[in-house]
Amino acid sequence: QVELVESGGGLVQAGDSLRLSCAASGRTGQFFSSYALGWFRQAPGKEREFVAAIRWTGDSTYYADSVKGRFAISRDNTKKTVTLQMNSLKPEDTAVYYCAAGDWPDSNHRIYNTWGQGTQVTVSS
Repeated sequence: QVELVESGGGLVQAGDSLRLSCAASGRTGQFFSSYALGWFRQAPGKEREFVAAIRWTGDSTYYADSVKGRFAISRDNTKKTVTLQMNSLKPEDTAVYYCAAGDWPDSNHRIYNTWGQGTQVTVSS
């Protein structure tokens, strides 16, 4: 059983930065370095939306247009962590952020089969 655990959420002001981390635990084995990783978010009353994804090699990254140029995803396969650096935060970035693992990096959340429990990010204006 592999678990993903997010951390780093909080309450910040518009323009601030936050760094989210997601760590894999349990029987990770070859799991972590073999899978693509993604970050999604869900605001109250809205559907879960894609934020960013990264290939298992870490050499290809993908972003939603709404965060491109402000957010950066990275991974450390040795430490079994994936990080989302969020800069120039806006109130519309407020949501619960989830990390997920899947077979390939994709904006479709249905591709991912392992999810963390989520971490709340609140950006005040």
